[in-house]
Amino acid sequence: MNVDVVVVGGGIVGKTAAIELAKSGAQVSVVDAGINSGSDANAGSLHVQMQSRFMRLYPEQVPNIEASLSLYCDAVEEWKSLQADVGSVELVQKGGLMLAEDDGQLAFLEKKAEREVRKGVTAEILDRSALEKIAPWLGSDIVGAELCRNEGKVNPLVANSRLRARADELGVRFINDKVRALSVSDHVEAHGDAGSYRCDRILLAAAWGVNDLVSGFGVSIPSRAEPLHMNITETCSARFDHLVQHAEKSITLKQFGSGQIVIGGGWPARSRGLDRVPEVELSSLLGNIALAARLVPSVGQLRIIRTWAGMNTTNDGASIIGPLAGNPRVVIAVPGDAGYTLGPLVAKMATAGMLGNRSFDEDPRYSPARFAA
Repeated sequence: MNVDVVVVGGGIVGKTAAIELAKSGAQVSVVDAGINSGSDANAGSLHVQMQSRFMRLYPEQVPNIEASLSLYCDAVEEWKSLQADVGSVELVQKGGLMLAEDDGQLAFLEKKAEREVRKGVTAEILDRSALEKIAPWLGSDIVGAELCRNEGKVNPLVANSRLRARADELGVRFINDKVRALSVSDHVEAHGDAGSYRCDRILLAAAWGVNDLVSGFGVSIPSRAEPLHMNITETCSARFDHLVQHAEKSITLKQFGSGQIVIGGGWPARSRGLDRVPEVELSSLLGNIALAARLVPSVGQLRIIRTWAGMNTTNDGASIIGPLAGNPRVVIAVPGDAGYTLGPLVAKMATAGMLGNRSFDEDPRYSPARFAA
């Protein structure tokens, strides 16, 4: 099979990239292993402010995240453009609240917000009385919060389905196969378990799997799979529009239009290898929902109707976008932290270069060249 572009990875980046390329007239095939533990397991947060969990676990990567904050602001705007193209993804942008339960946590948020505002993020600190006006449903232990007005949420089930339908409409071909290796000459060939796929150029949107594909091309990319846990409740009549996080604890809460509440935020799941969906850990289930009920007491009255696990991708905190040095036919598109948020914009930036569109100039901060072996 010979096409213009093969996209390896069919998650949020791969689907969006395929749409952009197909809209330009390219023949595109997406090859994906079909494990469904990345974008298809995502909880749908649109993150902009620096996540306290990331700052705690990966302090050495915080400078890269901080330098990328304007990219996160732009990424939410790109989601709006994507929604205009593919149809409603239930995007709501009412802001994100990062909660503090004591003065020390609030002081941490104050300093963090100052840094974020300098990078163009719309953020402010709210005391308890100000919080009562916009979030009276919060628990009594909350003393204040950082409000980031850029943040929001989408329904990932709807978004992923809309993207697939739009790609199908544009003639993108989807192939279920695991790509194991690449070869490059006057063309590119992706070698999978079920066959080989020849193309003029290839876009690698394989998240944590990208290094296995490019390690023979003079780069060593530190993308790793991080198995994480999520839950969803039954429908409830109470409503809250904010994305909710915590200044010190791992948590995200958000409500879909259906009234169901998704609880996640980085509690660990058990890896079963990179070719299988991770396994739920009981301690994460119990700890995650107990914390959620403490922060938003009404959540404690709801039944959990589904629990699942998926893979997050970590690297050095910054996105990886652009062609390999010496191999311009091979282009990488891997978002930094909060990859579902960044996914559509990273896809747009990577494909713009492939299409000769200079609306996105290649930024050396995101170049794969920084990982030259």
